[in-house]
Amino acid sequence: MKAHDLAAAQWTRATGAGVDPHEYRRVTAGLTSVDDWGPSFVRTAHAYLTRADQAGSSLSAGEHLLMAARWFHLATLAPRAQDPRAAAGADHALSRALTVLEPGARRVSGDGFTGWLRGPSDAPATVVLVPGLDSAKEEFLDLAAALLARGLAVFAMDGPGQGVLAGTTTLQPDYEQVVGRVIDALGVACIGLVGLSLGGYFAARTAALEPRVSAVATVSGPFRLDWEELPAPVRDMMARRTGSAEAARDFVRHVDLAALAPRITAPLLVVDGEEDVIPGVTNGEPLARLAPHGSYLSVPHGDHLLGNARTDWLPHLADHITRALTGPRA
Repeated sequence: MKAHDLAAAQWTRATGAGVDPHEYRRVTAGLTSVDDWGPSFVRTAHAYLTRADQAGSSLSAGEHLLMAARWFHLATLAPRAQDPRAAAGADHALSRALTVLEPGARRVSGDGFTGWLRGPSDAPATVVLVPGLDSAKEEFLDLAAALLARGLAVFAMDGPGQGVLAGTTTLQPDYEQVVGRVIDALGVACIGLVGLSLGGYFAARTAALEPRVSAVATVSGPFRLDWEELPAPVRDMMARRTGSAEAARDFVRHVDLAALAPRITAPLLVVDGEEDVIPGVTNGEPLARLAPHGSYLSVPHGDHLLGNARTDWLPHLADHITRALTGPRA
């Protein structure tokens, strides 16, 4: 893959994560090969750290730190060798930002997870944001903001093989065990789940097997994966995040929601983009159809993670989760 092809492929994901589209074009225009991706994005992140140190107010400093976290995270999307300091940089920048901007935010960590709990202490419910194969808690800040604006608490997490934990742990299919430990650590009775990309599988699986889940939504989540049909970059990333090609094959064999979907009793919203067509990936329509209380939102022009169509799904998803967790039926 050439550098400009990689930049084009990640365009809507990067801008959907909140980076300035003009700056993204400037940074990626200077790439001479895909090997420049990580170092260039890390340099951009460090420039925001410098701006934060020189800022004239704590608000400006916090905003620069949030942007640094985004760029550090995007640096981890390099298709080949990755700088492990990028994930650590994203984690540290987000920690500094929330310390400045939201003194009430609380870091919560446990066996196989770490993340930030944000929002009012008396929130009526808490939503856990579940990242995917190569995403992390720093990527979905706009989704967290939409839920926080509706009065909910939000726990954005990294699980095994994700984000800052990717260097020391590997992906595990039985993610419901991780979320169970998260719920215990948060000490809440009412939770919702939003899973993005592979996190959609994790969220749906957890909703089927963890009775404390009261609402769930998936965004670009797979219903089923077929190893032989998956593109080589996806297989390579899967192998890195699981530890080996053999472990990745075994992991993929678990990704099939046909038997679990009918067991999801919580209100479920499945969001897909019709332009999200990845070989070896069955999208979420069967999940919505088989779940007892499933609904399906398909955006014709949406791509993977629908970074090119935020207004078509994000407010709807935030409202769905809020109604399910706080409405009369809840």
